[in-house]
Amino acid sequence: MKQMIVHCTQHITRMALLENGRLVEYAAERDQQQGLVGSYYKGRVMNVLPGMQAAFVDIGQKKNAFLYVDDVLHPHLDKQPAVKPSIEMLLQPGQEIVVQVRKEPRGGKGARVTTHYTLPGRWMVYMPFAEYVGVSKKIGRESERSRLKGIGERLRQGEEGLIMRTVSEDEPLDAVEGDLAFLRAQWEMITRRSKEVEAPALLHCDLSIVQRFIRDAFNPQRDELRIDSAKAVKEAEAFLSDMAPEGYKPVGFYRGQESIFSAYGVTDQLHKSFSRKIILEGGATLIWDETEALTVIDVNTAQYTGGTNLEDTVTRTNLLAAEEIGRLVRLRDTGGIIIVDFIDMEREEHRRQVTDKLESIISRDRTKTHILGWTHLGLLEMTRKKARHDSAGFAPVICQCCGGTGKVGTWLE
Repeated sequence: MKQMIVHCTQHITRMALLENGRLVEYAAERDQQQGLVGSYYKGRVMNVLPGMQAAFVDIGQKKNAFLYVDDVLHPHLDKQPAVKPSIEMLLQPGQEIVVQVRKEPRGGKGARVTTHYTLPGRWMVYMPFAEYVGVSKKIGRESERSRLKGIGERLRQGEEGLIMRTVSEDEPLDAVEGDLAFLRAQWEMITRRSKEVEAPALLHCDLSIVQRFIRDAFNPQRDELRIDSAKAVKEAEAFLSDMAPEGYKPVGFYRGQESIFSAYGVTDQLHKSFSRKIILEGGATLIWDETEALTVIDVNTAQYTGGTNLEDTVTRTNLLAAEEIGRLVRLRDTGGIIIVDFIDMEREEHRRQVTDKLESIISRDRTKTHILGWTHLGLLEMTRKKARHDSAGFAPVICQCCGGTGKVGTWLE
């Protein structure tokens, strides 16, 4: 069973997702940042840079948004030209364009935007111009994949494209059809508003953090939602009104004196999970270092001595580490290149066991992750997409003395 624990303060909403009492996801959102990723803007092209094959678009934020040429071409690969055109042939300074935010602004960079529009619903993702139907790879049964693809092909119209989500498995036609009708109405509203306003302007704001997690990760048939704000409880109940079965009330109002995060053990798990050094069951450790270019995770046996021989001890340690890394990558929302330095194993079948364990845990993550395999040096490479910047999240403060390195230079005299 999953539990969503929501802690609301005056300006920040924090959400923790627990699976059997164990923290697997955490996110936070400031009120003014609500729904930036996924939101639609009518923008104005400010600069076109053929050397970068990109353009900068004013969407009304502090920094102009970045639009790459691939995000301007047709979303269906078969519809794209054989030779990629120059960005100057597609966009001109001063041109008004509807864009959707793919990545939040970070550091000195503006948001990353696209014209490959998507509107996620409960059962599907609606793409107004994609012209194809896809089915989530996490749906394994071929008969169900064929059924959902057939439903999508019958329902889509003209240039529309649909991706049937994992949760659509075994869902009846009327539920899927209702979801599509709602998404079409949203797109019509965006299109209509784009003709009425001047750029730059917000056309459509994505859902709040609580609504997104309900939509993407919550099963109203069996999961629980606990919130410490009466206002947020009413909003969640309204959002769930058509999803929860009759008689079952998944939303609960927390009234305790103790912080809701402390009452459900979230605070302690956050501190342990976001440390540089993570102690595993039995005493093995992970050392977690993040740089600008990549994240490096080092696995050590430390005090772990289990197993009948060295290879057995190493393999067990690596399996424990793989399970915890799969959870922490999702929890910490680690993105980009990830390198894991597992303890060296002699047998290929043991390396395969470790990879299989990591893949089984990562398969629960909604964010796209690729395990690329082992390098010649025995390191495991993987990549993970990251769209949201956790500026309101559980983030450590960089030490002003050592700059986060843990070392301060001294002169020898």
